[in-house]
Amino acid sequence: MTGAVPVSEMSRMMIGDMKLREQAARVTHTAKPVVLDLAGICADGDDGLPAVDAVNLKIHAGEIVGIAGVSGNGQSELIETLSGQRELTNGRFFVHDKPYEPTRGKMAKFKVFGLPEEPLRNAAVPKMSVAENLAFRSFDQPPISKGRGWLSPGPMRSKARELIAAYRVKTPSPDEPIQNLSGGNVQRAILARELSTEVDVLIVANPCFGLDFASIAEIRGQIMDQRNRGAAVLLVSEDLDEILELADRVAVMSEGKITYVAKTTETDRNTIGQAMAGHH
Repeated sequence: MTGAVPVSEMSRMMIGDMKLREQAARVTHTAKPVVLDLAGICADGDDGLPAVDAVNLKIHAGEIVGIAGVSGNGQSELIETLSGQRELTNGRFFVHDKPYEPTRGKMAKFKVFGLPEEPLRNAAVPKMSVAENLAFRSFDQPPISKGRGWLSPGPMRSKARELIAAYRVKTPSPDEPIQNLSGGNVQRAILARELSTEVDVLIVANPCFGLDFASIAEIRGQIMDQRNRGAAVLLVSEDLDEILELADRVAVMSEGKITYVAKTTETDRNTIGQAMAGHH
């Protein structure tokens, strides 16, 4: 029966009337210093066994490095070490050649931001409002902070409205509990918060899993924008199409190790797939 429905009408039924965000062209950067350096990173999994095994990876300014791999090969644990949710057993992080630890203060100082997997669980307080969640990075700074732990609701809501409009977050109001938003709008809200200031390092994990077409276009466009502005972007994704679309280089993670690295323009699906399967 679908043959009787025009393609344009099917598209409208699937994604609605919202115009999809067009992704910016990839900007060529001349000077590309190393911004994020993962030096011998090791971490254990929840079972106490090694999950991340001596990972070495350098990411340059204006570059997206995509980590591909079969789920369960240490990618989630690696992201958790970078966000401060999992302790290192060995190795160090460097940002702009300076030692870096993933604490709230150091993240602000070194301009490291991110969008983790399942952001409602890992990057939000579900029962708090959209405005409150958007203020997590700035609640202790004026104009939101009055000092001595007091907050100014007016400036907080005003900033929230600005971000909601800029990132096209669909919510009844800034006071709506963030848990009531769709998955795509939670992603947009958290990304709006993380990108609301200058970004040197962006760490993103499975950003578009389970989202609608419009949200996917928006989020991938925002990631490319940060790359074009000169940020170093680490993208972990189980969607190889997403990595090949966005990344400048692909790194394959297998059994906790980085086993293969190549420019996306100099490799192919078969080679990446073999590396993901452990043939390296």
